[in-house]
Amino acid sequence: MRVIVRRLAFYLVTLWAAISINFIIPRLMPGTALDSILGRFQGQLTGQSMKALEAAFGLDKQQSVLVQYWTYLANTLTGDFGVSTNYFPSTVASVIGESMPWTVILVGVTTVLAFLIGTAFGIVAGWRRGTAWEGAIPLFGLLSSMPYFWLGQIAVALFAVQLDWLPFSGGYSPSLQAEWSGAFICSALYHAILPALTIVASAVGGWALGMRNMMATTLSESYLMLARAKGLKTWRIVLHYAARNAILPNIASFALSLGFIVSGAVLVEVVFSYPGIGFVLYNAVTTNDYPLMQGIFLVIVIAVLLANLAADLIYLLLDPRTRRAA
Repeated sequence: MRVIVRRLAFYLVTLWAAISINFIIPRLMPGTALDSILGRFQGQLTGQSMKALEAAFGLDKQQSVLVQYWTYLANTLTGDFGVSTNYFPSTVASVIGESMPWTVILVGVTTVLAFLIGTAFGIVAGWRRGTAWEGAIPLFGLLSSMPYFWLGQIAVALFAVQLDWLPFSGGYSPSLQAEWSGAFICSALYHAILPALTIVASAVGGWALGMRNMMATTLSESYLMLARAKGLKTWRIVLHYAARNAILPNIASFALSLGFIVSGAVLVEVVFSYPGIGFVLYNAVTTNDYPLMQGIFLVIVIAVLLANLAADLIYLLLDPRTRRAA
């Protein structure tokens, strides 16, 4: 229990530091969040309109920086990230809320699939060394070395342009409305096939290669020789002894990868114009939408911190040595 309390305290301090950095950096950059809006109106705003916008974006010049910081901290803790300049007058929270489910479903499902497929293949390849299973590992390594966006462009050129089997952009058919209906869900799944295949094909190799290497190392341990000497069944030795210990690094990496699901596969979403959080972040960067960038950054930080905490807890559960060391 003492270990968990220390970890929680560490992550809370880290979160506070991230929020503080998120407040400071935009104020050190030239210009403000209002510049993109002011450019659209070309000086047509009155003094009262300017003050209203400054208050809306938390840039009231009559307040000290310390007051602005406490106001920003209080608003952040309540989920109020301000107003987006690119999607004005929509709030940052609403923009993130609309795009987040697309990324969580796409990247979340593909991350889990890549982890399960790659880990299972790595277990078999590590156990059956010198067979065709292990011979396929270089192919997985080749796929994992290819960046998402490059595979995405190949997939678009082959399956969308040449064969015309799948759509090359968007999250659903433009003729449909985003609602929980059979037609919309089928259209969303249809449009997600190419991005999903791209992410799985690029990510599965890393899991397979890592698991195979850990299995090869674990197989030389003395406790496995003892298990064989006792006459235990092969499947039990593989799953209960070898794989259980070899999978610990993959479990930690998987927990961390879940944290990065929130950020999405940015380049994949940009290539396919997929309406996820990565595509929204790309638009925010290109249009200098500081409030939206700040909000997405904080959501990513929180997700990564929670993933790290989950990895620590999983390690405490799976490896008794960490509990004794703590």
